[in-house]
Amino acid sequence: MSSTGAGIGFLALFVAAVIAVHVPLGDYMFHVYTSERDWRVEKLIYRLIGANPKAQQPWYAYGRSLLAFSTVSVLFLFFFELLQDKLPLHLHNPATPMTPALAWNTAVSFVTNTNWQAYSGESTEGHLAQMAGLAVQNFVSSAVGIAVAIVLVRGFARTKTLEIGNFWVDLVRGTLRILLPLAFIGAVVLVAGGVIQNFHLHDQVVTTLSGAQQTLPGGPVASQEAIKELGTNGGGFFNANSAHPFENPTRWTNWVQIFLLSAISFSLPRTFGRMVDSKKQGYAIAAVMGVLATVSMVLVEAFQLAHHGTVPTAIGAATEGVEQRFGVFDSAVFSDLTTLTSTGAVDSAHDSYTSIGGLIQLFNMQIGEVAPGGVGSGLYGMLIMAVITVFIAGLMVGRTPEYLGKKIRPREMKLAASYFPVTELLVLLGTGVAMGLPGPRAGMANTGPHGLSEVLYGFTSASNNNGSAFAGLSANTTFYNTALGLAMVLARFLPIILVLALAGSLARQGHTPESPGTLPTHRPQFVGLVAAVTVVLCALTFLPALALGPLAEGIH
Repeated sequence: MSSTGAGIGFLALFVAAVIAVHVPLGDYMFHVYTSERDWRVEKLIYRLIGANPKAQQPWYAYGRSLLAFSTVSVLFLFFFELLQDKLPLHLHNPATPMTPALAWNTAVSFVTNTNWQAYSGESTEGHLAQMAGLAVQNFVSSAVGIAVAIVLVRGFARTKTLEIGNFWVDLVRGTLRILLPLAFIGAVVLVAGGVIQNFHLHDQVVTTLSGAQQTLPGGPVASQEAIKELGTNGGGFFNANSAHPFENPTRWTNWVQIFLLSAISFSLPRTFGRMVDSKKQGYAIAAVMGVLATVSMVLVEAFQLAHHGTVPTAIGAATEGVEQRFGVFDSAVFSDLTTLTSTGAVDSAHDSYTSIGGLIQLFNMQIGEVAPGGVGSGLYGMLIMAVITVFIAGLMVGRTPEYLGKKIRPREMKLAASYFPVTELLVLLGTGVAMGLPGPRAGMANTGPHGLSEVLYGFTSASNNNGSAFAGLSANTTFYNTALGLAMVLARFLPIILVLALAGSLARQGHTPESPGTLPTHRPQFVGLVAAVTVVLCALTFLPALALGPLAEGIH
């Protein structure tokens, strides 16, 4: 079988697997967030933190709890990073000691589910910091994202109430009932595939085939690798991330990782459909995600396999930056899905992709990572786009728009319309400031359009809580650690507050029965309209920047 044929089979099996888990996993998450029963361990946790699991919160109280938890998490991880050399299982001589700026960037990165890494994990982080610091945030930051999505769905499902849920219940259930068991299964599968899981502290010395001595790094990798992908986190145990053979040894473990980073996000629309008591609405949202993902996948594969753009057209040039175990096709699938979601894990060097291939990666993030997006954030981002779409459709026919029995009034539209400009402003403002200052410009490995693309990619990744990078940018500086950290914080929590406020506004409404003038939101034409609105809104904002970066490079 040709490499392209094998790649198509690889992709077809992935699509089949995602479709197969869509219903059972979506239904399971529906039961998790609608069950009246608390587990014993959950009751114990509630007593320890002083939370009443039966108390419901209005949106502003829910938001306060979320922000308080995230603030404490940032502070804990910040000091954990600075003091890890005083703790067990630390690296005796870290190659990159944690400075306050780097510790701030790292703490914010993992708490916001971005997992941007301006350091090499194996030479900076001790095993305890990896497990009790970074891996823990991989779980809880993902649970926070799912919780916010569930709250927005409750806003559509509930009527004439201020109550949208209990943050502590949603956080604990998402962690214990969804992420932990699935991550455990994923870790076992990865260990079976050769991913390492030990506590060796760089003390494994082996003799190579040439007779030289080499020290092999070790660590609890598989346990972190599973939640890194499952929770769309992306922070790698090693600097090479999922291109490292200890993190991703074979082609089939590469497939498992791609499946893990997509499973929850592609299944949440089913949960949404069950909660609003209309499965066809869930299928419509899943279809929008599928359409956008399919178009993106076709484009990135076409441009990578065509050998055009930044990478020279010499024979084999498209394999630059690609791990030979996976090949061009499988690597392109990984890169596309890691930017369509908010994962940010990489099994190839995105900086070495063709200029238009890199443009697709940028665009995947710039549309808000909604196809399928991060765990939770993809669903609530797509629902925001659906609200904007029905509002536009309502203007066309001159009536108050409705979505799922809720009127989209000026308040709801203002909240929805304020969602996307947050990240767009952070991307363009951050890129503009960096390009205007000599210090940040010096961090670019390339000049001209590609240098601009490196900086644009960095702020796009940070502002969309992705975490991947055009590796040519040297980002471990005071400026980038501070600026990208601020972008991560603002881009994570400002949109979340807007989503919670929108959920609260929707929940206060009654239910509006369908009428002959109600726009059907489960049919193919609505699916196409939402997809078109998503792409157009992004293109109107970012086309000038893309034209100066990857587009200019592609036609050079």
